[in-house]
Amino acid sequence: MMTDFGREEYARLTEKRALFITALILILVALVGIAVTLGSADLPVADAYLAIFAGLFPGAVDLPERMIESNAVGIVWGWRLHRVLFAIAAGFGLAIAGTVMQGVLRNPLASPFTLGIASAASCGASVAIVLGAGILSGGYLVVGNAFLFAMLAAGAIYGMARLRGMGSETMILAGVALMYLFSAVTSLLQYVGSAEQLQAVVFWMFGSLDKSSWPKLGIVTAVVAAVVPLLLWRAWDLNALAEGDEVAKSLGVPVERSMAGFMLAASLVTAVIICFTGTIGFIGLVAPHITRMAIGADHRTLLPASGLVGAALLLGADCLARTVIPGTIVPVGIMTAFLGIPFFLYLFMRRRDA
Repeated sequence: MMTDFGREEYARLTEKRALFITALILILVALVGIAVTLGSADLPVADAYLAIFAGLFPGAVDLPERMIESNAVGIVWGWRLHRVLFAIAAGFGLAIAGTVMQGVLRNPLASPFTLGIASAASCGASVAIVLGAGILSGGYLVVGNAFLFAMLAAGAIYGMARLRGMGSETMILAGVALMYLFSAVTSLLQYVGSAEQLQAVVFWMFGSLDKSSWPKLGIVTAVVAAVVPLLLWRAWDLNALAEGDEVAKSLGVPVERSMAGFMLAASLVTAVIICFTGTIGFIGLVAPHITRMAIGADHRTLLPASGLVGAALLLGADCLARTVIPGTIVPVGIMTAFLGIPFFLYLFMRRRDA
């Protein structure tokens, strides 16, 4: 039975987690207002929130004359809000995927990008751009190839792990091998491509939210909304796997089947996101660490909180990317790298001092 001291500790931890999640939600709300104001047409933060509310509930509020004249609601809902919400959905999904992979593989450096899934997506995009070959056509040629190659990489990792015995070390080694393979193919395609094709490939690999739209937001949101409840439902299994295969087996968790299911879910979320955005690194790597340091490693709360941290990081990085150089939008993948590298240097120094 839990002692009084144990109950007090659990109550304090629960309160800490609730405060952390509440703070993240408030930060996201604030970032949404700031992000919606960014653009060629000036828009105060108060007007941005009012425009969002007016779009959600038409006729519920009387808009000021200045907002009617400037078509503030049309600007927010037609041009800006889908990018902001896409950043939230993408950041949430990438952070969730990174959290799952770190838990399953018990490796603090595990993420969709260190396991070769992003390299595979880049290779698929390069094949579409340079060779014009793919499973789809038109504007979705690059998107379809990036998604297909990412899922092929996930399947290959799973297949090699099954052949050698399902284990975290095997999956990591398989992922690293595939990362180098796809990177080599991408480099070869860049070498033989024209200058225009090379520029297109490099820009895709930078990672960007410039091509977001309401239909793309709908696809990403639908996949994330479908996968996350399943992951939360199996959070206890993920906790057990994070303690080691033997512990998980002793608790009745089907280790190989659970590892495969978790990795497939994380790979699917990652593939759906990066096929639209290109390579956006560090979110799936950094967000779980920040959250784990703040509220602990219980995946029942770690998963949703990591998602909120990832959403805030990506939206904040996009705000910086659009303002750090006046008149220029820096690809958000570059900005997330600038934000992520100092954090990992801090982690390195902190671990060495411990």
